[in-house]
Amino acid sequence: MSFRILVTGASGFIGSALVPALAAAGHYVRAVSRSPVKDGDRIEYAALPDFASDVDWSPFLADIDVVVHLAAIAHRQGGEMVDYDKINRGAAVSLAQACSRHKVRRLIFLSSIGAQTGSASDCILTEMDEPHPVTGYDRAKLAAEAAIRDSGVPYTILRPVIVYGPNAKANIAFLLRIAALPVPLPFGAFRNRRSLLAVSNLVGAIMLAFDSPAMLNETFVVADPEAMSIAEIFACLRAAAGRSAGLFPVPPGLIAGLLGLAGRTSLWDRMGRDLVVDPAKLLAAGWKPSVTTRDGFRAMVDKSRV
Repeated sequence: MSFRILVTGASGFIGSALVPALAAAGHYVRAVSRSPVKDGDRIEYAALPDFASDVDWSPFLADIDVVVHLAAIAHRQGGEMVDYDKINRGAAVSLAQACSRHKVRRLIFLSSIGAQTGSASDCILTEMDEPHPVTGYDRAKLAAEAAIRDSGVPYTILRPVIVYGPNAKANIAFLLRIAALPVPLPFGAFRNRRSLLAVSNLVGAIMLAFDSPAMLNETFVVADPEAMSIAEIFACLRAAAGRSAGLFPVPPGLIAGLLGLAGRTSLWDRMGRDLVVDPAKLLAAGWKPSVTTRDGFRAMVDKSRV
């Protein structure tokens, strides 16, 4: 079955992978974003106003069956403060209300694992765990989830972990830069595990949610089924680039102490502690990841070298 789908944030990292996949699957896509998206036979671009202002969603929702809400402001350049609650939660609330008025069949909201936890967790996370967001961005995501549930629109909420793939930025770009260094790396003794998510696997989860009865009015954590240790991640990234692992063991506690002295405890949380997510609920709903983490890394590195 084909749908008429509105995608907000269509020019972003996830949107730029999702939109062509939807068109290739036979769906019609209204791609809404601040930056232009190339029109095609099944893709129509529409410019999205600034979330800092009230957005009239009605023109975007005409004849739309499904909405995928990816758009959000993560940061501003120059250290400018962002009112995440006003901007990100407010935009999601007004969109959910508009979807309810327009009788949209389903609103798929891309939240974040950060709506549930900080950069690390001492237990394996599932949807049953009590949310404890840490940052203003993630608190706004959690508040937006609650507003969507209360709006009356049929919904699916997805909480992905860090997403990787070609042209990924932020944390993944940081890992790639470290892996590309022409020196041995001191992570051989790191056994902490981290869950990651291939962008193609996330696209598959979003598409499954369009008309899945098992995903109606439900919230799901999303991660590749196999978590990897930091040592395995760097070894895998280097192997994908045709290099040896080049890892040597330094006690993780020593590195934690040095990062603490440097005021970089947040980096230690991302690099030295566990964050493992169990996607069993999504798998039970019929999600079938298209790539393993190791194969996804290989494809990402291959494309980054082109």
